[in-house]
Amino acid sequence: MAHIVEGVSRTFNEFLLLPNKTSAECRADGVQLAAPLARHLVGEQSRLQLQVPFTSAIMQAVSSPELAIALARHGGLSFLHHNRPITEQVKDIQAVMAYNAEMRLRVGAGVNTHDYRERIPALLDAGADALCLDSSDGYSEWQARALDWTKSRYPDVVIGAGNVVDGQAFDYLADAGADFVKIGVGGGSICITRDQKGIGRGQASAVLDVTAARDAYARRTGQYVPVCSDGGLQRDYHVALALAMGADFVMMGRYFARFDQAPGAKVPTADGYVKEYWGEGSYRARNWQRYEQPGGGLAFEEGVDGYVPYAGDLNEGLAVTIAKITATMTSCGAVTLRQFHDNARLTLVSDQSFHEAHASVDVRPSLN
Repeated sequence: MAHIVEGVSRTFNEFLLLPNKTSAECRADGVQLAAPLARHLVGEQSRLQLQVPFTSAIMQAVSSPELAIALARHGGLSFLHHNRPITEQVKDIQAVMAYNAEMRLRVGAGVNTHDYRERIPALLDAGADALCLDSSDGYSEWQARALDWTKSRYPDVVIGAGNVVDGQAFDYLADAGADFVKIGVGGGSICITRDQKGIGRGQASAVLDVTAARDAYARRTGQYVPVCSDGGLQRDYHVALALAMGADFVMMGRYFARFDQAPGAKVPTADGYVKEYWGEGSYRARNWQRYEQPGGGLAFEEGVDGYVPYAGDLNEGLAVTIAKITATMTSCGAVTLRQFHDNARLTLVSDQSFHEAHASVDVRPSLN
């Protein structure tokens, strides 16, 4: 008989944060958004830190060298996609490394469980600062084997794994040597894994479960393994909720695909510009490395091909998002992500409460 996990599969839309007391010292200009990216001993600092808790998705439509440069300058990290020949991925890493020789920019790279023995040495030689195994379902022996191979040859490399949706899967990958673990199956705006395969979990429930497992793992082993919320982040405040629920950082695809620096084409429409966006599990991506089928094709898609509203320059858009998150944190009495994790208070939202939260007046154009 199938085992039914207790609780409802919940999304970020079903939660709001309650304000905490804001002290006089709790100001937006004093908020620190530094986040750990790599496994470390409890009480010590991670050997690889993000200055802002943002990473860009391992996707063709998202993480170009141009976007990696822009995000790195803000203190975040892009993971350049691996659905291509090794030499092409290496060239993109080198392009980021060569930019502005006076400033050492960090860059990450995606890897798979098929050709990692050849790909990982080349990516590290090119200067990749972090690696991440990429799969719609990371709770697998294949990922454990790839982690073991990597750590036995490159013990100091930072390599993440995933994706997972529960504490049991987190423990498996942490025990296998993952330096961070990504959370999320089927919650991405371009992902149809839940529709196609019937697997996944609401992103809020997944984050709450996995972060609890991370904290238990830290108490049990003395090692802190950061977790990343990947998917289900439809609005800026969802990022704040993910961080409040315990995620150390987030990974976003749709969010970054909207900007000038993303590789998707900018297309004019009657209502303004849009940008192309497609999933790595779509036919367009032809991701043989994730879905290996006879003849090199996909038996079915787990992602779609579409468009997202154009949002201009990343530098401007990310600055607004960061401003919103710091404002939320100060309202919750936190000036560090650790304080936010520890002190945030959450409430469930009814359907009526959700609708009440949105503007209900007619919005008229301003008069000249």
